[in-house]
Amino acid sequence: MPSARIVALTLLALLAFAGNSLLCRAALSRTHIDPASFTTVRLLAGALMLWMLVRLRGGPNPGKGNCLSALALFGYAAGFSFSYLHLSAGAGALILFGAVQATMIAYGLWSGERLRPRQLAGLLLAGAGLAGLLLPGLSAPPLASALLMLGAGMAWGIYSVRGKGAGDALKVTAGNFLRAVPMALALSLVLLHSASFDPAGTWYAVLSGALTSGVGYAVWYTALPFLKSTTAAAVQLGVPVIAAVGGVAFLDEPLTLRLLAASIAIIGGIALVVLAGKPLPADTRA
Repeated sequence: MPSARIVALTLLALLAFAGNSLLCRAALSRTHIDPASFTTVRLLAGALMLWMLVRLRGGPNPGKGNCLSALALFGYAAGFSFSYLHLSAGAGALILFGAVQATMIAYGLWSGERLRPRQLAGLLLAGAGLAGLLLPGLSAPPLASALLMLGAGMAWGIYSVRGKGAGDALKVTAGNFLRAVPMALALSLVLLHSASFDPAGTWYAVLSGALTSGVGYAVWYTALPFLKSTTAAAVQLGVPVIAAVGGVAFLDEPLTLRLLAASIAIIGGIALVVLAGKPLPADTRA
């Protein structure tokens, strides 16, 4: 694939991922749709779009995936929606991204990998940045919402780890979206008393599911085989930045010094981890 096309696809995927935060925040702050309904519509629209993409590609029906991965996907989507009731787009994306990367790094350590000194310093820097963001203060994000987004990020990290080596990524993702829809419907039924629909909010949810999730994942999986692992991890550092800029430009959100400092620490720290080379292999001595 020509390098210009790889760059274009990668940039489009990053814009889509940041767009998820902007669409969700816009829906929950500017319309009357409730988080459970947003989650259900988003997963349903994403499942339909991914199913169509798999069919158009000429492959068999998207029957891959499993219940545990679908549960992690649902946990991510639900936590993501409920946290954006009170988080800004930039803060939410930063917490989400940090939690995803931290979860995957933790899995590597649990599997026996050892960090190089520079990677350990980066991990400590990112942790300090996250702690600084969440410390009480006038510009601190609401703790409950921040913890929900941390949980969403951990769920997405688990989903990503489980998806490694699972086969056709697009087909597996389509299957897991289909499996997650009944879970979202069950949540909406439990919270039916607080359900609230509105045309604009529903439209945001459809765009988030079909476009920035479904098409976004398809574009990312098209570009991913042509990117080195470190490059793929590094370029995702831009997602919180794009979301923060979009929140300021389109949602009139403030860019606080706390968020800026935390962004530099978290993104810089994770960059040290992913760009400092592969972790050292596990010590196999008895």
